[in-house]
Amino acid sequence: MAFDTFRPPQTEVLEDCVHCGFCLDTCPTYVLWGNEADSPRGRIVLIGEGLRSDEPMSDEMVTHFDRCLGCMACVTACPSGVRYDHLIERVRPQVERHHQRSLFERGLRRMLFGTLPHPRRLRTLAPLMIAGRKLGSDRIPGRLGMLAKVSPQLSMRDLRSTGFPEHVPAVGEQRGRVGLLLGCVQRVFYADVQRATIATLAAEGFEVFAPQLPECCGALEMHSGEEPAAVTRAEATIAAFNAIGDLDYVVTSAAGCGSAMKDYGELVGTPEAQRFAERVVDVTELLGSVEPRAPRGPVPLKVVYHDACHLAHAQKVREQPRAMLRTIPELELLENRVEPDICCGSAGVYNMLQPEAGADLGVRKARNLLDTGADAMAAANPGCAAQLDRHFRDLGKPLPIYHPVELVWRSIKAAAA
Repeated sequence: MAFDTFRPPQTEVLEDCVHCGFCLDTCPTYVLWGNEADSPRGRIVLIGEGLRSDEPMSDEMVTHFDRCLGCMACVTACPSGVRYDHLIERVRPQVERHHQRSLFERGLRRMLFGTLPHPRRLRTLAPLMIAGRKLGSDRIPGRLGMLAKVSPQLSMRDLRSTGFPEHVPAVGEQRGRVGLLLGCVQRVFYADVQRATIATLAAEGFEVFAPQLPECCGALEMHSGEEPAAVTRAEATIAAFNAIGDLDYVVTSAAGCGSAMKDYGELVGTPEAQRFAERVVDVTELLGSVEPRAPRGPVPLKVVYHDACHLAHAQKVREQPRAMLRTIPELELLENRVEPDICCGSAGVYNMLQPEAGADLGVRKARNLLDTGADAMAAANPGCAAQLDRHFRDLGKPLPIYHPVELVWRSIKAAAA
C-alpha cells in the first residue's frame, strides 16, 4: 500500500477540501508550472488515491509530493480551513519509508542531514564553503559545490566569534524568564542574529538563558520526512529547556525552528510536548507584542520586510515583526506588493533538493523585493536570508539583509551612544 497505518494522512482532513481552487494562486509550484498535480488540491487528490488504493506508492506521486515546498500559503488562503500542513507533514515520512530513492538522492540527503543539524560539523565545513564562494561554487564538484552555492556570506572572522553567554540577567525590572534556542545553522552562520536577540531581550526586561544544548530542534528533518531523527531532536530540545526550570517562553529567532517547535505536540504526541509547544514564540512575536522599554535611536534606512513562510503562514505571525520595526526612529518600512505570499524557494533544504524550482522562485522573489527601492531587507529566517542574498548577488544588485531584531538592537545602541 502507498501508506502504512503509522500516522497516515488523516481522511477527515482530506474531506474538508471542497476543491474550490482558492489555493492555486498562492501555491509556488502551481504558479511556476500551472500543473494541477503540483497544486495543494491536486496533491490532496493524490493522497486520497494513495489511501484508497492497494497499489504501492508510485514514482509520480512521490515527484509531486517532493515538489511541494511546505510553505503553507495554501493554509492561509483556504476558506474551508483545510490543514494541508498536517497532511504533507504526515505524507513525507511515509515517502521515506515506502519509496526507494536514487543513489544520488540518498547521498544528497545523507550529506545535508549529516551536516546542517550539527553546529560543530558545520563550523568545520564552513571554511570550505568560504573558499568555495571565492573560487566560484560552479568550480567545486558534486554536492559540496551545491551546498556552497546556497550557503550564506561568511568570513573567517565570523567563524572565530561564535560564543554566546548562557545566562544574561534582565536590564531593569524583570518582565519574564525566557530560554533561547541557539539552533544549528543560525548559531554558526548567523551568530550576530543570536547575539542581537540575547541583548535585545535583556534590554527589554527578559532574563535570558541560552543553553549550548540542544544542537538542533529537528525542523529540517521534520519538514523533510526524516521523522525518527526529528522526534529524537524534539525530545532532546524539550528536555534541555525543561532542565532550566520555570520559563515563561522558549524563544527562537528562526521561523522554521519556531514552526517545528510549535508542532511538537503533533510530532511527539505527548502532553509534555504539547505543553512545551504552547510556550514557544518567535522573538519578533514576543517583542512586537510588548511595550518597548529600551530607548530607540535613529536607523535611517528604507527597509522592505519579507514574510518568511514558516512565520507568516505556519505561525500566523505577520504584524508583530512590523510593529517591532516601526518602533525604530527614521526607519522607513516598505512592503513588497507583488506576489508577497509566494515562497522565496528556500523552504528548509528545498533549494538543494529541488534546485531548479528553488532558483526560479528565488530570482522571482529577489526581483520583486528589489523593485521596492529598499536600501535593505529584513527577514526572520536564515534560509530566506541565504537564498535571497544569493539571488540579489546573482542579479548584480546585492542588498543588505538583516534580521528584524538586529535592526532593533542597532537602534537601542544608537540611543545609548
